[in-house]
Amino acid sequence: MKFKAAVAQIDSRVGNLRLNVEHHLEHVDAAIKAGANLILFPEPSLTGYTLRDLAWDVAINPYAHPVLDPLRQRSTDISIVAGLVESGADHGIYNAAVLLEDGEVKHIHRKIYPPTYVMFEEGRYFGAGRALRAVDSKLGRLGLLICEEVWHLSLPYLLAYDGAEAILVLTASPSRIAGTETELQHAKTNHEQHRVYARLLSSYFLFCNRVGFEDGVNFWGGSAITNPCGEMAAVAKYFAEDMIFGQIESLEVQRARRFSRHFLDEDLDLVRRTLGRIAESWQGLTPVNPESRKTDHPLF
Repeated sequence: MKFKAAVAQIDSRVGNLRLNVEHHLEHVDAAIKAGANLILFPEPSLTGYTLRDLAWDVAINPYAHPVLDPLRQRSTDISIVAGLVESGADHGIYNAAVLLEDGEVKHIHRKIYPPTYVMFEEGRYFGAGRALRAVDSKLGRLGLLICEEVWHLSLPYLLAYDGAEAILVLTASPSRIAGTETELQHAKTNHEQHRVYARLLSSYFLFCNRVGFEDGVNFWGGSAITNPCGEMAAVAKYFAEDMIFGQIESLEVQRARRFSRHFLDEDLDLVRRTLGRIAESWQGLTPVNPESRKTDHPLF
């Protein structure tokens, strides 16, 4: 694995697929001109985020819908990772990330944890993904995650041990008013998290957050590329479209894992056996059942 990555922090027009495709193409062409081999866009960059009932109207089959033809054609020159609303073969609708490569859809990842709490309401409109795997791209083995999934420890961990040397995260993270004149508290929290994941998993961590306004909600940007030692190699602007670049190399992953062997020394069989025991102890237990609290399980 050795390639130049571009992280394109953009604004999107809600519900306007064709306009958003044109906006993507502008950044794709700029990334190609800069010598990038891969470009990463935010969650769901091709449709806008605050869709609600519009989700039905913008849901597409990425393998066949002609609106993606221009991006499929460009993917012969650069690998493209973008967010969209997928219309599944089961007729379900999913918040998804798609990898386009060599003129075709190489991989689709459906968001496993669509949030429905506080201001989020994805669970009302999107089904939950049921699978997770790293993908062999022509650039190397990659992992894709979408926003809320990064807050579930198991998912980056599983992708790294499935062979992903770079984890690509598509996000639509709203702004929260807190922090200082020089750093947003929400950005600080997210960036610290990225450094921890990159360091513990000895892997690259590419984070692409969107900017702009939707339905009164502002998105803060601050996209970043973090190397396998947990150092932030590039950080994008706050509250403005921007594109950052970083070199991704297996050699740096190798160095990180050999100089600090915690990733290589992980006992996956111990993890498997322990998770099996925990899952078995959870069977039949529900928080609303008073009898479920009569247990020695440490989480209750």
